[in-house]
Amino acid sequence: MLDRPGLAQQAGFEGVEVLFPYDWPIKEWEIALAGFPVALINTPPGDWIAGDRGFAAMPDDVGRFQDSFLRAAEFASRIKAERVHVMAGVAKGPQAEQTFAENLAWAAAQAPNLRLVIEPLNVEDMPGYFLNDFDQAGRILDDLGLPNVGLQFDLWHAARIHGDAEAVWGRHEARISHVQIAGFPTRNEPGGGGFDLTGLCTRVDATGYDGWIGAEYRPTRATVHGLMWLNALKSRFQPIG
Repeated sequence: MLDRPGLAQQAGFEGVEVLFPYDWPIKEWEIALAGFPVALINTPPGDWIAGDRGFAAMPDDVGRFQDSFLRAAEFASRIKAERVHVMAGVAKGPQAEQTFAENLAWAAAQAPNLRLVIEPLNVEDMPGYFLNDFDQAGRILDDLGLPNVGLQFDLWHAARIHGDAEAVWGRHEARISHVQIAGFPTRNEPGGGGFDLTGLCTRVDATGYDGWIGAEYRPTRATVHGLMWLNALKSRFQPIG
């Protein structure tokens, strides 16, 4: 894992996402990154094998959420991660939504200089996950009205949840603070699925979006052998990271 930032830089990426950095000491990450930008980390999910997917929407786990968020905020500060994805956890119902909103407000107050994002995840990949609809996420964000909490737009999840990722983008563009792309329907190299990546980059430039476009996909072969999509985009657009 600690070799990956250097490999990503060699492959032509401008930064990295490190979804779960917590199994390695912060000092080792600082050495491995050597100043290379970190676009995003997630809050600690808990015991992934046991089914934990974060705690922010779980009414009986407010203390665990607060501890996990403070750990994420410390990591983000030390490795200079620009955004933290607050994982909602497995929950449902009005009480879960109230807990989620209250925990987001608490987290935003604890780290006012850190950008937080929430991400809807599709139920096929993440059964029982509380935040599973982009319109639900938009409503929660609008109700909170917090300047440092935004939406994470993952093309894969948008297409899986709503069918038309382009339409989801159109409804929620103003709320988006982080973007992830992948191929659809295979989740391999970015491209396809009725979503125009070139058009996306054009919109990014036109709207003044100051975040990252992260590539969260499963390579069909060694990553460095499947970067035609990246080279094609970089030939047309200046990096935004």
